[in-house]
Amino acid sequence: MSSPISPEERFSKALHSTARLWRGALDKRLRDLGVSESGWMTIALIAKSETPPSQSDLAQALSVEGASMVSMIDRLVKLGLVERIGSEADRRVKHIVLTDDGHKVFARVKQEADAFRAETVSRLDPVKLAIAADIMEQLQNLINES
Repeated sequence: MSSPISPEERFSKALHSTARLWRGALDKRLRDLGVSESGWMTIALIAKSETPPSQSDLAQALSVEGASMVSMIDRLVKLGLVERIGSEADRRVKHIVLTDDGHKVFARVKQEADAFRAETVSRLDPVKLAIAADIMEQLQNLINES
């Protein structure tokens, strides 16, 4: 007979599974774009950045190795969705910007993400949703502090 699952383990399992399911459901809605989940996540990060991010900024934000990010950017460049531009301050640094087609892809990603979020979270109790968001933000802060 197995022992009952602790609240901490239950939370961890739910957090991981929910994040995976959320990205998978959104990826399914975006499949016709011809861009992988990591591709549209990269495009969204670029679009939401106040200034053009560098390849290393994107790798850090997505928690991937630099070489993986270079490969991703190479694929997005081939698709005509992003461009690399040299930094005026450091010629070794390449900043990534969206092309017109990249902006169109982001608009679709945003549209689908907004619709999916509205369809999904609208069925949750708003008070519980706010509490869950508070807990997730506290958890992020704890992780960032450690």
